[in-house]
Amino acid sequence: MTGVALTLSQRARSIVRDPFFWIGSKEMGGTALGIAAWGLVTGVAMVKSGLSVPLALLMGFTAYAGSAQLAVLPLIAVGAPLWVIWFTAICVNLRFVILSSMWRSYFSHLSLRHRLAVAYFSGDVIFVNFMRRYPEARPQPEQLPYFWGAALTNWLAWQIPSTLGIFLADQIPLSWGLGFAGVLALVGVLLSMLNDRATWVASVVACTAAVAAFALPLKLNILVAIAAAVAAGLMAEQLQKQAKPLPKIGGEGESR
Repeated sequence: MTGVALTLSQRARSIVRDPFFWIGSKEMGGTALGIAAWGLVTGVAMVKSGLSVPLALLMGFTAYAGSAQLAVLPLIAVGAPLWVIWFTAICVNLRFVILSSMWRSYFSHLSLRHRLAVAYFSGDVIFVNFMRRYPEARPQPEQLPYFWGAALTNWLAWQIPSTLGIFLADQIPLSWGLGFAGVLALVGVLLSMLNDRATWVASVVACTAAVAAFALPLKLNILVAIAAAVAAGLMAEQLQKQAKPLPKIGGEGESR
């Protein structure tokens, strides 16, 4: 066991010393303020929703999924059935199934334990920054240090304010509106991911469906929006694949 710990320690030190670790950390710094505000509000919301401090800490460190946490907290507060709570969290986090299939192209060569660690620490903003720097789906030596630099910066930017929010929930009212900074961070992530027609269609449909179904109880408008967005995105992608390019006028091979 000591040998394994020593090996992990040596590997961690080599990753931290890599210059790409600090490049990843620096590039995540741009959204750290928004992530921190979002984490602070989530910590406060967990306690104000009726969770005890130990349970809120457990949820914060194990779930580590701000959108899912905020989605299920109102359901917990009103005593919604457990299956509704679980189903909502799963639906909100379905995007990570898609992201994980893309992470696989870069990190499939790692051990299972290392891949599980990558899965826990990965996030939306990390994914956007990583894919912008490494658009080609092939492993490169500097990718792992870059990922861990971004991932640890994001984790600290979330967990420290979230923990403070849990302990200081009575002193920090939600009326401060700090969550707006977190919303701005998410909007930035969303805009950077709108890179094709299918994604635009899915986003517009999701927004429309969420507003149209706002009156549904237990925040079910979120589930309606997710289902509508997935259906619209798949349909738009299929139509895009089936669309035939228009014949070129005066192109090569045209008889004269």
